[in-house]
Amino acid sequence: MSKTATQESSTAAEELFELEQRDDGILILRFAVPGARQNTINADFAAAFDRVLELIEHNTEVIGVVLISAKPGSFMAGADIGLFDHGYLASEFEALSKRGQAGYRRLSKLHVPVVAAIDGSCLGGGLEMALACDVRIAADSEATVLGLPEVMLGLLPAAGGTQRLPRLVGIATALDLMLTGRKLRPAQARRIGLIDTVVAPEALLAEAIRQARIAGKRSTTAATSPLRRARARLGAGVTGLSQAALEDNPAGRRLLFDQARKTLRAKTHGHYPAPERIIDVVATGYARGMQAGYGAEAQAFGELATGPVSKALRHVYHATEALKKATFVARNVKPREVRQVGVLGAGLMGAGIATVTVDKAGLPVRLKDVSAQGLARGMDHVRAVYDKRVAKKAMTRAAADRCLNQVTATTDYSGMGAADIVVEAVFEDLELKQAMLADIEAAADAQGNADCIFATNTSSLPIAQIAAQAKRPENVIGLHYFSPVEKMPLLEIIATDKTSKKTIATAVAFGKAQGKTVIVVRDGPGFYTTRVLSPYLNEAARLLAEGASVGAVDEALVDYGFPVGPLALLDEVGVDVGVKVGPILEAAFGERMTPPAASARMIEAGYLGRKSGKGFYDYTANKKKGGKRPINAELATLLRDERAQGRTPSAAEIAERCTLLFVNEAAHCLSEHIIDDPMQGDIGAIFGLGFLPFAGGPFRYVDTLGIDYVVDRLQALAERHGPRFDPAPVLVTMAKASGDSHRRFYSV
Repeated sequence: MSKTATQESSTAAEELFELEQRDDGILILRFAVPGARQNTINADFAAAFDRVLELIEHNTEVIGVVLISAKPGSFMAGADIGLFDHGYLASEFEALSKRGQAGYRRLSKLHVPVVAAIDGSCLGGGLEMALACDVRIAADSEATVLGLPEVMLGLLPAAGGTQRLPRLVGIATALDLMLTGRKLRPAQARRIGLIDTVVAPEALLAEAIRQARIAGKRSTTAATSPLRRARARLGAGVTGLSQAALEDNPAGRRLLFDQARKTLRAKTHGHYPAPERIIDVVATGYARGMQAGYGAEAQAFGELATGPVSKALRHVYHATEALKKATFVARNVKPREVRQVGVLGAGLMGAGIATVTVDKAGLPVRLKDVSAQGLARGMDHVRAVYDKRVAKKAMTRAAADRCLNQVTATTDYSGMGAADIVVEAVFEDLELKQAMLADIEAAADAQGNADCIFATNTSSLPIAQIAAQAKRPENVIGLHYFSPVEKMPLLEIIATDKTSKKTIATAVAFGKAQGKTVIVVRDGPGFYTTRVLSPYLNEAARLLAEGASVGAVDEALVDYGFPVGPLALLDEVGVDVGVKVGPILEAAFGERMTPPAASARMIEAGYLGRKSGKGFYDYTANKKKGGKRPINAELATLLRDERAQGRTPSAAEIAERCTLLFVNEAAHCLSEHIIDDPMQGDIGAIFGLGFLPFAGGPFRYVDTLGIDYVVDRLQALAERHGPRFDPAPVLVTMAKASGDSHRRFYSV
């Protein structure tokens, strides 16, 4: 006999929820998703939650409810992302939103006070559940974070969060949290009024029970309470006071929302619909009431969930999660244990590597530089990171000092031979890197440490060349970090044909311990990220010779969705660095990697970028407040002989040519098996180089535009501008293939 719907919901409720009725009238409602490491809102949650709420509503002996997770260190990490892979229509997603809203509204209207006892991740729908409670208490633990990160998936809070949060913490603070998706530690959440009390983890349940006895019902449908408004204003200072004054009247709110839209558009350039919808939905709730706000929230959720940007961002999320689990070697290959790390070079890159090693991986670091002055600058860099955290009260001084004591400094190789892995982070010079490898092998031999891994942080030199004279080439690998190391999420690991699987496994585990998203690519000039970036940057510089201005080139690409213009990026990297890499890539790949003549002329003139004071932009001139960096006025004279007469490229042409060369080189890398699959190529391009996250990466970008369109445009550009635009072999093969699955990089 099959179960009825009532029986099924009752079973789901029993699996997800546990009710404990105490003698003092407090009911403890524990929840746990069976078989999952983290609690997430799955397909069974809504029906089970309704069933539990019905039981509580009919319980006349209850005087208060405590909502707490049965999984230590995990409150509720939001919705199960798998819910979005069922091919729902917009109307079905809208219905899911309305059901979530109804469930949490029902929770908020229970006849007794409800206390959320939060330990661990309280994100998305989990925080929306807590917002529907009368009191929120958080455990002061490393695992406890709170936030509404839906915007990172191209979505918005869909269970009432867009309406409840602003009325709890104020409009400006709520918009900041929802538009950035940032997560708060308990103390930060307490400061803005999101959390009522922060306690030690062991005291969480007892305090929640106490609060459930004494708390009264609160209304989240009314305006923010005076107490909370005062707390938020005191925490935010003068800025908070002025914004709160705007929030207290309709005219001020309209001004606040208009300013938020203007600021947002300057950042997103219209490529991300979710943030704009968040502002619109919050504004609707204040202009027309919370019920209208709920309706707008549900409708927007349905439209966003089925839109192309959310699909692309969910693709990025799924790829990232897959890479977290990937070892890139056979299952029987286990990484070596890493207990001690050496870093050669105390510049910005080396100091950054030392910082993430101590901070994320919790491993001691021996930092070497050729001079005491260089070491002092490196140690100051590490110290500044922790001083900033202490100043923000994100950690105690004692905890920061414990981390700083994990970094020791040296100007010789003492202590390096005992390291399990040594990361070299000096400038791009083959002979220097080979000499350092030999020195590390000698130091390791003196310690009897034949397993010591030498990892070179190079952006272009083939690892096989660096390892050409190594005693143990199987221990040599490339670890390509991106600057600033503390913020950039990608680590590109480069393996040669001689690199052992054990070394690869150890490097992957080490990178993940540092908090990095890891891809593993095959050795070759420029590897993956430098290869795909080079033609993009070269084309940007070439466009100057065709009459485009520096500002026009950078603005076209930023408007198209890149985080920074290519010429501004060249200034940051150093024009000379790009030219040094150019011959290496040109020797390997021919004309499509030839650097433009303009770059060489700039180097001759000493315009190397920010480090020399001038590059494409002038860093010696004062930048107007809120304005743009002035262009290097001397470029016009320098490049006068280079400039062709005729039509000036349009913004659309600039964006297309640079972007298609980036995409085409990514396809070349796939054709040549530098990368094993499109997923790694997409994540490497987005996390390392900022390639159009809303498009899902270069390979997803091709799928979106259509293979025929991409190949046709490349061929048309090749006829006009030369063979550097010739489509990569894999693109040509796909364009000729029959059957949709062979003409796309991804099936969905």
